Amino acid sequence: MIEVVVEDAAWTEALPDAAALAKQAATAALSGAAGDVALLLAGDAAVQALNARFREQDRPTNVLSFPAPESAGGALGDIALAYGVCAAEARAQGKPLAHHLQHLVVHGVLHLLGLDHAADAEAAAMEARERRILAGLGVPDPYRAEAGAARV
Repeated sequence: MIEVVVEDAAWTEALPDAAALAKQAATAALSGAAGDVALLLAGDAAVQALNARFREQDRPTNVLSFPAPESAGGALGDIALAYGVCAAEARAQGKPLAHHLQHLVVHGVLHLLGLDHAADAEAAAMEARERRILAGLGVPDPYRAEAGAARV
């Protein structure tokens, strides 16, 4: 099951179908994997508070993933996205907010599935998987240089 909670109305003001787009991206990223995912479309302040509490970084960030402990049964974990940061990144990268939202949801779900990008080889593998999933959603390559994209 994928649950989407829109906590900050800015998401739906800018993107009326934000919840549906997020759910579609999460479903595609799971591609048959079993487990529940909760997506929180929040504001910068809420994500900053989570980032400070769980990562000791007192600043907002685009996306946070919180894998569930193995004892959590069917839960894979939670993902939180900050509207202001995501919207600013989409503008700076010259891409639609809908595409950036779906990219970051896919990225977050892949983290819940155990993928990472700490090392170059891991990053290349994760980015390749993101590209494949996003292509299936009709979202252009988020890492192409001409879009001004940066690693998440």
